[in-house]
Amino acid sequence: MLWVKAFHIIAVICWFAALFYLPRLFVYHAQSEDAISHDRFVVMERKLYRGIATPSMMVTLALGVWLLLGNTSYYLSSGWMHAKLTLVALCVVYHFCCRHYMVQLREQQCTKSHRFFRVFNELPVFLLVPIVILVVVRPF
Repeated sequence: MLWVKAFHIIAVICWFAALFYLPRLFVYHAQSEDAISHDRFVVMERKLYRGIATPSMMVTLALGVWLLLGNTSYYLSSGWMHAKLTLVALCVVYHFCCRHYMVQLREQQCTKSHRFFRVFNELPVFLLVPIVILVVVRPF
């Protein structure tokens, strides 16, 4: 189970790296004014989302379920795990919100400004910090 846990942590790190970087690309994409820049950001965003973010999310969730099934009675009776799973569900929602904005930016239909994306870019921090605290401290 330690190998599963190690690869779960690696997948989480990769997923969050993508969740931190993709909205940063949105900031620059929203500011771009020429077709060359637009096309470059479309390619970068697509590759990051499809090549890193989504596979990392899938591995994170699959290994997380594996770990959960390894000791279901303990984990499902722990309040910290319920809180963590709720925050993970919000991470998945955020992931698909990124996809929504990525498609809007690609189609040049996005009405959000670069300032919006600067704030949007910070949201994963407010998910990651409590997730780590819940897993390490297990406060309840």
